[in-house]
Amino acid sequence: MYVSITAQKLGGDYSQSSADFVGYLEKENEGLNPGEMEHFFNQYGEEISAEEVVKEIDGNGAKLKKREPKFYSITVSPSKYELQKLANNSQDLKRYTRELMKDYASSFNREINGRPVIVNDIKYFAKIEHQRSFKGTDIEVKENQPFASKILELKNEIRRIENGTLEGNVKLLKREIAKLEKEAPHQQDGKRIVQGMQKGGEQSHIHIIVSRKDMSNSYSLSPGSKYKSSEIEMNGKMVKRGFDRDAFFAKAEKTFDNTFAYKRNFAETYKARKDFVKNPNLYMAALFQLPPNEKAAAFKLMSATGVPVIPTIPTSQAQLALRIFKRLRRGAEVAIRSSSIGI
Repeated sequence: MYVSITAQKLGGDYSQSSADFVGYLEKENEGLNPGEMEHFFNQYGEEISAEEVVKEIDGNGAKLKKREPKFYSITVSPSKYELQKLANNSQDLKRYTRELMKDYASSFNREINGRPVIVNDIKYFAKIEHQRSFKGTDIEVKENQPFASKILELKNEIRRIENGTLEGNVKLLKREIAKLEKEAPHQQDGKRIVQGMQKGGEQSHIHIIVSRKDMSNSYSLSPGSKYKSSEIEMNGKMVKRGFDRDAFFAKAEKTFDNTFAYKRNFAETYKARKDFVKNPNLYMAALFQLPPNEKAAAFKLMSATGVPVIPTIPTSQAQLALRIFKRLRRGAEVAIRSSSIGI
């Protein structure tokens, strides 16, 4: 499972309103019958319109400056193994979202009227989506890019030949294009993966738009705080502040496991992915200390989910393994983007 938190885009051509982002989340409903559409929901409501979401989020930013985010986006992407535990993707993910937002609230080191933050303080709207498209930042698209560039170059040559501005053999160039299409390292259903191509398989995930201000529009609740837990003096009073992202991500996994009786492998945990990037020595030590069956399952999961993985290496070759792991860490950073805040 991957959980990311990103701030509202501000500045430049970006609007101060949430309308563009809400419109983006409505894209999957285009062309669907009313009964097939996924609607926004929150802790207690169903079938909330996009217009209401925009009105509620935009109207809940009292005293926030122009350069301060008025909302954050939380994206929750269960793995295919996690999705297999669901009986009904839409209803089960809605149920999970409502539990997840309790974890979100409890991860704030804040008090409202002398008590900890609870889910009823959080103004949010969520939406389930069932499709994903490849982005330019995806490793598959990046590694296919040299082939895409060469194919585009050859297609331009063909156009010039057909326009009479260049001499050449069109049939030969088309054969070269066909060869490059097959040689591209990342394929889906026999076709080269390109930006915008819809991803195959089960892709259900959750988008949550959450207001920076609490339900009363009085308290700022920022998951982008650089503090996990601290206190600051304001108007002569000590005020708690902070948001523990690591705790939130860990709770998100535990809540999923408890809700759906999911047995999580070491390789699927947020902590393991973070250690892989931040402390490969610790990651390797934990990996090789797993019981044989769990270790085998970990390697299988890492390979299947696209997390870089090395072959099974004897512990006597730990230094060699470490060098390989360090070379692979750059790719693994994609899997740990959830540890940061930003667009």
